[in-house]
Amino acid sequence: MQSYTIGQAARLLGVSPDTARRWADAGRVATHRDETGRRLIDGRDLAAFSIEIAQGGGSGSGDEEEPYTSARNAFPGIVTAVKLGDVAAQVEIQAGPHRLVSLLTREAVEELGLEVGMQATARVKSTSVHIDRA
Repeated sequence: MQSYTIGQAARLLGVSPDTARRWADAGRVATHRDETGRRLIDGRDLAAFSIEIAQGGGSGSGDEEEPYTSARNAFPGIVTAVKLGDVAAQVEIQAGPHRLVSLLTREAVEELGLEVGMQATARVKSTSVHIDRA
């Protein structure tokens, strides 16, 4: 399972590294240390936490950040759900406060190796959402 540094998690959540660090210090999201002593967050834990703060209507930190915005319709985030059917699939990405859902083929999901907790980017053009593996 992929793990994320505090800085990477902050970018995916659309907050400052200081805010992400305070959340970790307060025990709002579980961390562990790698062999060099850096704090890491497991991808599944980060995915669950991203949903929690998005549903709470904000960060709950008292120092609200600027809204997360897209650059050229690209929404970098974390995969929070993958639902596979026989032919089609549904992938959900939490990109800061934005929840994006894409319907694509099962084959595409398998080729990209998409799973909950991994980093991905949703690219939006008109009503079509494309998923790029990070």
